[in-house]
This record gives sequence, structure tokens and C-alpha cells, in this order.
Amino acid sequence: MFPGARWPRSDRSLWKAFPIQTPGQVPLKQGRSLMDWIRLTKSGKDLTGLKGRLFEVTEEELEKHNKKDDCWICIRGFVYNVSPYMEYHPGGEDELMRAAGSDGTDLFDQVHRWVNYESMLKECLVGKMAVKPAIPKDYHEEKKVLNGMRPKSQVTDTRAREGPISPSYDWFQTDSLITIIIYTKQKDMNLDSVIVDYQHDSFRAETIIKDYSYLIHMELFRDIQEDFSVRVVENVGKIEIVLKKKEHTSWKCLGRALENHNSFTPRKDTAFYYRKCQLISKEDVTHDTKLFCLMLPPSSYLQLPIGQHVYLKLTIAGTEIVKPYTPVSHSLLFKLMEPILPDDKCIYFLIKIYPAGLFTPKLDHLQIGDFVSVSSPEGNFKISQFQELEDLFLLAAGTGFTPMVKILNYALTNIPSLRKVKLMFFNKTEDDIIWRSQLENLAFKDKRCDIEFVLSAPTSGWNGKQGHISRALLSEFLKRSLDKSKVLICICGPMPFTEQGIRLLHDLNFSKDEIHSFTA
Repeated sequence: MFPGARWPRSDRSLWKAFPIQTPGQVPLKQGRSLMDWIRLTKSGKDLTGLKGRLFEVTEEELEKHNKKDDCWICIRGFVYNVSPYMEYHPGGEDELMRAAGSDGTDLFDQVHRWVNYESMLKECLVGKMAVKPAIPKDYHEEKKVLNGMRPKSQVTDTRAREGPISPSYDWFQTDSLITIIIYTKQKDMNLDSVIVDYQHDSFRAETIIKDYSYLIHMELFRDIQEDFSVRVVENVGKIEIVLKKKEHTSWKCLGRALENHNSFTPRKDTAFYYRKCQLISKEDVTHDTKLFCLMLPPSSYLQLPIGQHVYLKLTIAGTEIVKPYTPVSHSLLFKLMEPILPDDKCIYFLIKIYPAGLFTPKLDHLQIGDFVSVSSPEGNFKISQFQELEDLFLLAAGTGFTPMVKILNYALTNIPSLRKVKLMFFNKTEDDIIWRSQLENLAFKDKRCDIEFVLSAPTSGWNGKQGHISRALLSEFLKRSLDKSKVLICICGPMPFTEQGIRLLHDLNFSKDEIHSFTA
């Protein structure tokens, strides 16, 4: 529901190969594309019908506007008249109508929280929701406290008690250094749990703990140098961030608290944070897919967990457009190909360019040295799924190959129990196969690795497997090394491919715990 493409990293050329009705996606009329919507918002037409006035909207007033030609929806406290957007919505009118005349925040977050609705719907803004008068709490509720602090609401209290224990922080200084210590009270922390950014006098350190985010956000007392170090003491869950002072003087305090400082909230309730990364290289991989390398700012620390994606943001025709992509390694063959810069400073993306699209042509036209906004990572893949794993099967279609890159590299170097890793890679033609020579080389060098290519539209000279994902193909491919070996199957591709694949895997008696699907 709401603006945005549902499968931005999928290979659309594969959609025709899978005759499955895609949920949440409807054909748009001619002249109802995203670019057409942007043009309409720039036309000066009054899309709210309120002649530019903004209103404070009560719940009672919101509920009245619940029809297709008069549809108001509230998202995070702001009310929008989405009637003009109905015909432009990729999910169709019925999907928008699910939230008509009500608060649609939860529905929006379920489908694509990452979409920049403020930019997409700014010309449809009716106003803000009216604040309800405070209801006095009874005696028993007044007594409830959490970590010495009274909860803001009953909902906040419940979430906090159900989640992990809230972290805390401290700091100390020497003549030249400031050390910030975060006590996570967790024993499974690692370097990719920490994200640090220092820009525009704002210092921001986010720690990911399970599905929660702990944030330190301050305007520091004095300036610091751009480079800093991050260390994690894993067995006690302590994080140390060491900053270098620009001037060797004593600080009276760490700084001034900024928005959401010292907060501990569910990640799904936190706003996306972006930093500007510089394009330092792009190279052709296939006839329509390129490898982009973006460099993090010197004052950012960001490790990318395996199986997680980020969001790239560009401004197109005055509107911010956001798309999710899964970062990859610079190569499948680390020893043979050296990266341009260390991996902790660069983020690599394999991206298919759609000439008739909106986002990827703009990305492709960027010059070396231009900037792209990149979000912090998110995703639900857990590295713990690899524990004691014996057989790893990967099913990928088109650019659904991208999450498999880091999984392949990690599995072959970091899982001692692994007996076999097999990739079945679906494409239309031989020319569409990403990193084919690297994959074949990897399989040649490591006997645990097996690669199978499947083409839906091969030439007459193709001797490999043909067709689409099917029970016959999978039953032959998914053979355990031992009768009761521990198995994980990862699948990624266009939504019809993924949904069909999951159905077939269940038909073949693989359990839900043995299957992980990647979706944007």
C-alpha cells in the first residue's frame, strides 16, 4: 500500500516466466506512472481541495472521509487526501481504501515503511491530527515505573518490558581522546551491531539489539576529528567508541542532547537515517547490470550484516525517491581481486538498469564523485541460522542473486560444519547470468560448492537446465548430504518466483524453519 514499487531489485524480465497473480500489484492505466504523479504534484493543481489551507483534523472528521472520491488517511499524525493518488497507486485502490478515514500507519509500515511518503504526498497534506486532551491516570497506573522512569504510555511500557533490557552509556576523557562506553547488557554483540555518524555537528551512535535500537544523539561539547574507532568486547557486550579531540582541552560535559537521545525503541518505530556516500566506481557486469561502489563519509562507521538491505535515495524532479538494494561483496573471489578500498569504507551494489524506469537510469547517469544517500541496514536474516548448518541451498532469480553473494562467501569461510552449498540460479539467457565466470571458478576451487544455471529462454547451443522453478527441478536439486542433516534454503527473486518457490518447498516437506525468503 502507498507509494513505491514493491520489488525494486527484481529482474522484471523474469515476471513473464511465472504466470502467478502478484498480490498487491495491479496494472496502472496509461499516464498513471510514478513520473506522471510527480508531474501532477508539480502542476499547481489543488490536490487537497482545500485551497492551500491546513486543518487540525479530529478523529470524528477523519472518519467522514472514507470514500474513493473523498479519502483521507492519517500517517504518523499527518492527514492526507489520497483520492487524487488512487489511480497512481501500484497496489490499487482497494489497498488504499483499507485505511480510508482512519490511521493507516501500521498498514503502511507492514508493506513499505521505507517509502518517503512526506515527499510523495506533500501536495495532498490536509493537516495534523488534533491532540486529544490528556486523560488522568488512576492511582495504580501512576505507580508504574520502568528503569526509574515513568513510561510515556501503557503501550511503551508493555513493549519495553517485553523487549531486551535497556542499555546505558558513560564517557571519560584524556587530553586527546573522548571514550564513550555503551553497556548493552547483551553477550552476542559484534561490530555490525554499531552504526556511528558524525556530520553537521551531530554525533549519532546507534546500537542494534535484537529488534530494538539504542540511540546516543548529541551535539558534542567540542569538535572532533573525522576518524574514530569502534571496539566491541563481545563476552560482556560492552561497546567502546573512541573519538579524537581537535583541541587538547578538557570538556566540561559530553555535549547537548538532541532528538531521541538515550532512547531505546523497537526498530520498526524508528525513522530511517541516511548519510551521503560518494560514487567512486561503476563497471559493467552484464549487458544491463552494473557494479556500483559507494564510499562512506570519513566520519561514518557502518558494517553491513549478511542478508540485510539498505535504501538508496535520490531526488528526481524535485521528489525524493527511495529504493531498497542488497549490498554485495566486491567479488566472489577475494584472493584474486583486490577491492578499490577496504570493505569497511565501501558499499558495493549489483544493480540492473531499466532504460524505461525512473530510478535506475538516474543512478546510472551519476558521474564519479556524485553522491547518493544511503540508509542504515535492515532485514530479518539472522546469522544464527548458520549454526551447525550442514547443507545450504540457494535459489536465486535475476538480481535476486544479490543477497546470495555475501552468504556464499560467509558460508564457505566461516561455517565449519558445512558439507555442501548449492546455488540454483535462474535467468532468461546466458547473457543475463551475473558473475558467471566467478561462480564457476568458485565451484572449481571449493568442492563443497555446486552451481547450477537454469535458463527460461536459452539459445539452441545451451546444454544446461532449462525452464522455470518447478517441483521436478527442486526435488532433484535439494538432496541432503545425510538423511537428517541440518538444512537452510534461501530464496530470492521476483515475488511470483519467491512465492511459487516457497509453495514448492513446503510441498517437498521442508519446514518453515528451514526456509528463508528475502523480500524488499
